[in-house]
Amino acid sequence: MARNYVLFEKDKQIDWAKLIEGKVYPLGLGNLDTRKFLEFSKKDNSNLGSKSYKLSEVKLLSPISSPCQIICQGANYKQHLIESGLDPDDKSYNLFFTKSDASLTSPVGEVIRPNHVKLLDYEIELGFVFGKSIDSYIEVNSQNISEYVAAIFMANDVSARDIQLPQLQWYKGKSYRTFLPAGPVLAVLEPGDFEILNSLELTLLVNDEVRQHDTISNLVFKPEETITELSNFCNISPGDVLLTGTPSGCALRAPGKMVQKIAGLLSERKKWELFIKGQSKRTQYLQPGDVIHSSIRTADRRIDLGDQFLKVVQGS
Repeated sequence: MARNYVLFEKDKQIDWAKLIEGKVYPLGLGNLDTRKFLEFSKKDNSNLGSKSYKLSEVKLLSPISSPCQIICQGANYKQHLIESGLDPDDKSYNLFFTKSDASLTSPVGEVIRPNHVKLLDYEIELGFVFGKSIDSYIEVNSQNISEYVAAIFMANDVSARDIQLPQLQWYKGKSYRTFLPAGPVLAVLEPGDFEILNSLELTLLVNDEVRQHDTISNLVFKPEETITELSNFCNISPGDVLLTGTPSGCALRAPGKMVQKIAGLLSERKKWELFIKGQSKRTQYLQPGDVIHSSIRTADRRIDLGDQFLKVVQGS
């Protein structure tokens, strides 16, 4: 069964802790980065001390530390592809992009909407944390994936659609500070845990309204084939992470095929003016004051990545 850890701050001190039945048991490690903590977790047989806190008594921090490489997959759920105007059966390539590690932030706190951004979107995602270096081609399968993936966590791939799409650069539109809430739980996987990852349920609510809900079983490109493909062109270090894509239900909606054909006859500037005008009518985009609640867990809670609570605030 996966071991759950959190990084927290209490009385201006930062520490790692085991999370058991809602209680935080400090480990006395201080502010270790994710890579060093994973090394510790391999041999963690520590006895729990008598000191513990309720979750409400500590400030939860991101268990993913910078610097690290953040690799992401786009359009990787079947229903999300359909929603984006694409046919899952025609999907012939794995869409990769990256986010800046400056976007990492706490799982309970604020998402800051930059002053020039109006189309702020949410994307709940399952994140993998690599535990082993990859610097050459490898073939990953269900038998050896545990050699490379040490832990999993919950992420929100927050996106500024009015930057990402009209400027044709995903890196900037997805990398503003606070655009990657991570955690609260870092679940270190044990033998047998990989077999039940497909039953993980992802749920995201905005102001108590369910916007996204799906299971990992609906991923188009499975983790094994994705890591195998990454090894063809990318070096990976322990502590680097992979975000595996988001289910359907984002605020963004792709224009219909007829509209896309007509837009193809317009200038780039006019096309994107109309795109932003059309998207601005959608009330699903995040506004200052909105509250996002996310969770990823199996129905029996054998794996439970905790809850994220985020409030959208207006940046200056």
